[in-house]
Amino acid sequence: MKRRELLKGAAAGATVTAVAVALTSCNQDDQIQAPAVVKRRIDVTMVSTWPRDFPGLGTGAQRFAQRVNDMSDGRIVVEYFAGGERVKPFDSFDEVASGNAQIYHGAEYYWKGKHPGWAYFTSVPFGLTYTEINAWIRFGGGQELWDELAGEAGLKGLMCGNTGVQMGGWFRKEMNSANDFKGLKMRIPGLGGDVLAKLGASPVSLPGSQIYENLVSGAIDATEWVGPWNDDVMKFYEAAKYYYYPGMHEPGAMLAIGINKDFWEGLSKADQIMIEAAASMENDVMMAEYNAKNGEALAKLISEQGVQLKRFNDDIYDAFGRAAQEVFAEVVEHSGLARRIHTSFVKARANIGAWAKISDQEYVRQRNRVLGL
Repeated sequence: MKRRELLKGAAAGATVTAVAVALTSCNQDDQIQAPAVVKRRIDVTMVSTWPRDFPGLGTGAQRFAQRVNDMSDGRIVVEYFAGGERVKPFDSFDEVASGNAQIYHGAEYYWKGKHPGWAYFTSVPFGLTYTEINAWIRFGGGQELWDELAGEAGLKGLMCGNTGVQMGGWFRKEMNSANDFKGLKMRIPGLGGDVLAKLGASPVSLPGSQIYENLVSGAIDATEWVGPWNDDVMKFYEAAKYYYYPGMHEPGAMLAIGINKDFWEGLSKADQIMIEAAASMENDVMMAEYNAKNGEALAKLISEQGVQLKRFNDDIYDAFGRAAQEVFAEVVEHSGLARRIHTSFVKARANIGAWAKISDQEYVRQRNRVLGL
């Protein structure tokens, strides 16, 4: 027994010694490499609602797609299709929900016809600013409600851009009272369009690529889009000279990516985090770009294009407010989920808004007063 144990121990020792000798005999410049781990390539089809290379909205979506390619070192290959290149802009939702594509980039309020709750995950009348909606989504229960809503359609949503407080729109005539909205045909999607309908307007939902031609032809009388930087590119000033602010309908218009849920759940945790990081980065970058470029563009519209900047008066805004309450009352009757989304939104608007009132808003008011801005 002792002899066999001794032989086994000797053999084991010899093996260890042989390995040690082999290792120490290697040149210092030699490297012992672990077997290569081959990671599978993931091909992703991404569709969007924006024209290719459209400043901010389109370029932001394209930046996100390229960022995922770069962050994965080419392992995740995102092929991007602008609106109309693979499917029509408003068909993006169904294309991804069905699994024909894996990701879309757009504005969630485009899908409010499927469920009014979608509107809250872009912007709603008298809603949340950029900083407020970020807080609601991340820490106020917004993402969880969004997941529930999107999950019913086989999707997963993530924040991926924002355009900030939008302008009230372009009008062919001056808007002096709520009565001036009666009979007005205006391109305005989301619940904002429902608000104007309460005032007697006829809201029209059009993708960005079709707005100019409809405004020039007279098919619509007015339009909202985004803000000075984008609106200058669209040349709306050629058909309407009155440019109103501020827009009650989109005070912090959040853009999003919608991801096919089965595809999302099939990704590794690391890949999910990478996509979340790329989307979060674009959420920040897009807003910074709009803030940097809107002021200069507005000055150009006024000085070079003869645009007349107008402010909605308080009577009009009060009418907006009353109509908005009617719209919200209808939304919460749609379903239990719609009511829970609205209730969560209202709570966030009150709590986060109370802090913003004495922090950001009051500081900016005093700063501008002192400096005469």
